[in-house]
Amino acid sequence: MLKGKKIVLGITGSIAAYKACYIIRGLIKAGAEVQVVITPAGKEFITPITLSALTQKPVVSEFFSQRDGTWNSHVSLGLWADAMLIAPCTASTLGKMANGIADNMLITTYLSMKAPVFIAPAMDLDMYQHPTTQQNMQRLLSFGNQIIEPQSGFLASGLEGKGRMEEPEQIVAYLDNYFESKDLKGKKVMITAGPTYEKIDPVRFIGNYSSGKMGFALAEECAHRGAEVTLIAGPVSIPCSSHIHRIDVESCEQMYHAATENFPKADAAILCAAVADFRPEHIALEKIKREKDDLVIRLKPTYDIAAQLGQMKQKNQVLVGFALETNDEEANAQKKLEKKNLDFIVLNSLQREGTCFQSDDNQISIISHDGQQDYDKKSKKQVAKDIVDELSKRL
Repeated sequence: MLKGKKIVLGITGSIAAYKACYIIRGLIKAGAEVQVVITPAGKEFITPITLSALTQKPVVSEFFSQRDGTWNSHVSLGLWADAMLIAPCTASTLGKMANGIADNMLITTYLSMKAPVFIAPAMDLDMYQHPTTQQNMQRLLSFGNQIIEPQSGFLASGLEGKGRMEEPEQIVAYLDNYFESKDLKGKKVMITAGPTYEKIDPVRFIGNYSSGKMGFALAEECAHRGAEVTLIAGPVSIPCSSHIHRIDVESCEQMYHAATENFPKADAAILCAAVADFRPEHIALEKIKREKDDLVIRLKPTYDIAAQLGQMKQKNQVLVGFALETNDEEANAQKKLEKKNLDFIVLNSLQREGTCFQSDDNQISIISHDGQQDYDKKSKKQVAKDIVDELSKRL
């Protein structure tokens, strides 16, 4: 899928800069045309002569190449490219990109870029884990950039941990995958994500541990594959790409109204939210004081969003549910599949350690009328691909 694509490769001052040679070779072997833009610090790790020999193009580094008025146009590069890849990307460059500090040719090219931008961070584990770095990456994600997450491994400092740039062949595969046919192009997909909070009084609520990570990963995957995505998000702080239509809600009632309003316009819905099944019968208008040893709160059922959408579903629509179970997992998921009129259901189990709530990983089974498919433990981003693959077949 990379054949004929024009790629701007940004290289920054990291020890991983030598791996850019393998990225260039992989991109060119796949048929892409590569233009390197390197920072001054990047040239301390790898020479422009090497990069130019591999790309058969002069390497761009400075605004002005000569003293005769010749200059490099970052605007032209932004219009020329089909994608920009920054690999390796240091913490310094991440910070400049996130805050628009255009003090070198690479950052001005990034700020002028009309095409999708892919970022492969590379740094020591403490730098990667620092709140500033994490905040900068979240901000860049909210701008619509894509982060190719670093891996855990042996680092240049001699330590081991997360911060090692993803391997060149995987980075090339990531870009190749991006340019695959958009199998959801023209489709409208509605996704619910995160928990709901049901108020007890002005300062307390009934909720659950859902982080929203799985639902947001599904939204990004569907958007990446060409879908028009409406994301109905419970109270979580995760950012999403600007081209995803996000509706923020807090309670089950608010999520119910948003879902029933948007579902008729959708080709598919994925109900990933962990919606509270019960809410207080009465919400106190003032904070409940601790006056005696026990407090009795009467609960009543909330809206059953999945059941309602199952009743509304038309023949041309696909409805996907989630089931989080602690016992009799398959049997309970199968019952929910039938009862809610779902096309397939994604089963999670709290018996699988290191998955579900708050985790970056998940391990699922997909259950449908055709049978059951079990999957290995993977990152939630990879799990999202498996789920959307199944959705795509049915659309």
